[in-house]
Amino acid sequence: MSKSLQNSLSLAARVLFVAMFLPAGISKLTGFDGTVGYIASVGLPLPTLGAALALIVEILGSLALLAGFGTRIAALVLAAFTLVASYFFHAYWAAPAAMAFVTQLLFFKNIAIVGGLLALAANGAGEWSVDARRD
Repeated sequence: MSKSLQNSLSLAARVLFVAMFLPAGISKLTGFDGTVGYIASVGLPLPTLGAALALIVEILGSLALLAGFGTRIAALVLAAFTLVASYFFHAYWAAPAAMAFVTQLLFFKNIAIVGGLLALAANGAGEWSVDARRD
């Protein structure tokens, strides 16, 4: 694969992750009380702190991926966040039968996202990134 194509694909991967995480983080910020309520509804402790941490991870992690700054760390943090969130918020094994299928799809979509984030962590941001300029 040519370097140009590889760098284009790395940038596209980072932008596509941002397309998912940044709007989610912004919606948590603009609908903070609703996010706190949703976190509390699944029985997690300290829902206000959890909501604040979630929006920080999603917004700052997205911006880091977009710039390609600290990409490996940002991808690992977002992967861990997504894995934990999937367990608590897409627990298809505990969902009512009418909701189990969609919840399972959401869970495994997130697992695939974790896989992509781990690949990004393993391979880095590519040459079109702040990380490449710092090396």
